Amino acid sequence: MVVRSTRALAALLLSCAVLPTSAAGQSADEVRALWVVRTSLTSPSSVEAIVRTARDHGFNTVLVQVRGRGDAYFNGGVDPRAAALALQPASFDPLQALIASAHAEGLRVHAWVNVNLVASANDLPASRQHIVYRHPEWLMVPRDLAEQLATIEPDTPTYLGRLSRWTREHADAVQGLYLSPLTPGAAEYTAEVLDDLAARYPVDGVHLDYIRFPDDRFDFSRSAMEELRADVRPRLPGEERLRMDARASVRPTVYADRYPERWTALRRSRLTSLLMRLRTVVKRRRPDAIFSAALVPDEADALALRFQDWRTWLEGGLLDVACPMAYTQDPAVFESQIAAIREIATSNGLWAGIGAYRLSPGQTIVNIRAARRHRADGIVLFSYDSLTDPAQHGADYLAQVAEAAFGVNTVTAGSR
Repeated sequence: MVVRSTRALAALLLSCAVLPTSAAGQSADEVRALWVVRTSLTSPSSVEAIVRTARDHGFNTVLVQVRGRGDAYFNGGVDPRAAALALQPASFDPLQALIASAHAEGLRVHAWVNVNLVASANDLPASRQHIVYRHPEWLMVPRDLAEQLATIEPDTPTYLGRLSRWTREHADAVQGLYLSPLTPGAAEYTAEVLDDLAARYPVDGVHLDYIRFPDDRFDFSRSAMEELRADVRPRLPGEERLRMDARASVRPTVYADRYPERWTALRRSRLTSLLMRLRTVVKRRRPDAIFSAALVPDEADALALRFQDWRTWLEGGLLDVACPMAYTQDPAVFESQIAAIREIATSNGLWAGIGAYRLSPGQTIVNIRAARRHRADGIVLFSYDSLTDPAQHGADYLAQVAEAAFGVNTVTAGSR
């Protein structure tokens, strides 16, 4: 009976949401943003289309993915230039062009950076200057390969070959190759990427994604195991040290197996340290830039599987804005996730991440209104690329959302 009533209410909300209504609950300073995937930054015309679409549909902010897989969709970066820009002249700078065009229209631009994920599961990078070739020893290693790769030198083709093959075989769960925050060199490299970006481009914010582990099977690389050993060993009695070191020479994961709680704590703390380092470099270059991150919305999952201790991040003021990726198709779950994070993010901004690519326009509108009820400071839709593709969604998806949720008549707006 309760289930039937809940479903009936949800159906009523959805049916009402698709009708043009006033943008109830919308505040004057609400952030209305689109996540824009890097595939839309490959030509001057595609950059102009982003700005035009955002403007005409009532959005005031775009989060543009300028580092997708350890590559740069801007010029002169620490990472190699993205292979997808090969057909464009070297002078074409997608980020520079987008900032100029967006700012002229009063739109804010946030540089969306994938932090730890640096290569796709199915394709290794084309450029030999890519970080996976220069420093394969900085890559996360799954537990399954720990003993095998411990006997292979990282600078040999076999090491990267076996790691990439395992990743391809598990592509349904692991999206690619990740840099490890447990490795000091990798963390410093990522800091250099953001320092360079923030120094040269007048972005309104920097948005971090993949500031997390793929899952709890990582990282069992040689470097990570050595970091754990260095953390645990001084706490042990002399005889225990000798026993553990002897076992580690045979089984490299022995410290992680013997001290799982310490191993979990170290992964969380190193990820938090990386976040702090990145915040420092961004704020030094751009004190007024908004520093945000995409968060796993379920706190238990975030802590246990991704080692993303976002409660500490929020309570410690390490993020200006939290962006929970509340991509569920269940409106009740969405609302509970946003409400839970709002209770924690009392002194931080909250932009509700909506997986619109999985939803009808009506469902997206329902979620926008739910976010407003829970005092979210903004909403971010994932993603521009999906929602503007007629093959995936109707041509008027964003128009329906703009009219019902933002009070924007796209016919009038588009005539400007």
